[in-house]
Amino acid sequence: MAPFKDHFSLQSDAYRRFRPDYPATLFEWLAAQAPGRRLAIDVATGNGQAAAGLAGHFEHVIAADPSAAQLTQAAAHPRIEYRCEAAESISVASGSADLLIVAQAAHWFDWPRFVEQARRALRPAGVLAFWTYGNCVVTPAIDRLVADFSRDVVGPYWPRERRHVEEGYRDLVVPLPALEAPAFEMRTRWDAAAMLGYLDTWSAVRRCRARSGRDPLGLLVQPLSAAWGEGLREMRWPLVVRAHRN
Repeated sequence: MAPFKDHFSLQSDAYRRFRPDYPATLFEWLAAQAPGRRLAIDVATGNGQAAAGLAGHFEHVIAADPSAAQLTQAAAHPRIEYRCEAAESISVASGSADLLIVAQAAHWFDWPRFVEQARRALRPAGVLAFWTYGNCVVTPAIDRLVADFSRDVVGPYWPRERRHVEEGYRDLVVPLPALEAPAFEMRTRWDAAAMLGYLDTWSAVRRCRARSGRDPLGLLVQPLSAAWGEGLREMRWPLVVRAHRN
């Protein structure tokens, strides 16, 4: 198995503060597809954001992540058990999980090995679901600024696995029957400072800063603030959700 590539531990606190929440309707739909409500697993849980969404629907949630630093940012919950382990090494009994999810992290995995583990862990008719999202949608002017920044300024610093996100996970093969998911999106209201905080969690921004010795966000502060204006703006991130039944 390839070594764990930790792109987020150094910004684990910022990741907790500046990542939008997944919609409650997503977890309601996932729970409705599962054959039971006893056990759900969230791999690459990070700060436990998606695990918290599952906890309202399942008796027990196992939330695993190979980054101990990320797990220190996770909120305790009586139904969530946090484990420091990789997605490719899920330490649960075979055929025990009703649902197994991956939120915005499937592109980092040794994919064939993970799928093998997921199929082993899921009970018959259990559901494997994973999702991703790209740049947020605010206004055409702001969206262009962010897209140009992502491509032209920090583009060379994105890890190669980013291509799976750009493909909308269409290239991640699962040899199981697919479920058609409704449209979901994350929504929030931020000011320009919060938006810059979110961009600062991008792995490409951190890599650019570390390797070049310059802060790429310095190029974006003035034009983004001018386009944003005062106060809060509505923001949304459309989700690409893929789900399969074991």
